[in-house]
Amino acid sequence: MDHIAILNKQWKLISKILSKEKTIETRWYLTRRDPWNKIMQGDTVYFKDSGEKVIAKAQVEKVLQYDHYSQKQLKEIIDKYGGKGQIYFEDSIEEEFDYVKDKKYGILIFLKNPESIKPFDINKQGFGNACAWLCVENIEKIKI
Repeated sequence: MDHIAILNKQWKLISKILSKEKTIETRWYLTRRDPWNKIMQGDTVYFKDSGEKVIAKAQVEKVLQYDHYSQKQLKEIIDKYGGKGQIYFEDSIEEEFDYVKDKKYGILIFLKNPESIKPFDINKQGFGNACAWLCVENIEKIKI
């Protein structure tokens, strides 16, 4: 399966993925949303900044999902996987914890083999305007 991760342009995360400063993409939700139970080892994740073209991709090495975690468990997750070369925090670990502490579901997507690709647009029709993650059988179905 292919996935498109739409990132906050201001955080400049794609360059951090390509340089391997960030090797774990995280998604924290109040409800189960894509890619929950849809992303697996061997899948491909394509990356784009909001309002921009897809410019990079990486393979999924491993996925960890956390369901209704406690704040103690969350602290352990952040302590274990946070930091350079893993989960990249735009802010301090404490600010990251504050941001995700009230969420109920966490997905850690371990990335390998990141690479720049020839930029392309996608058709998000049917996924919703505010959707920040798309799951498709084949990227060619939404590639413009």
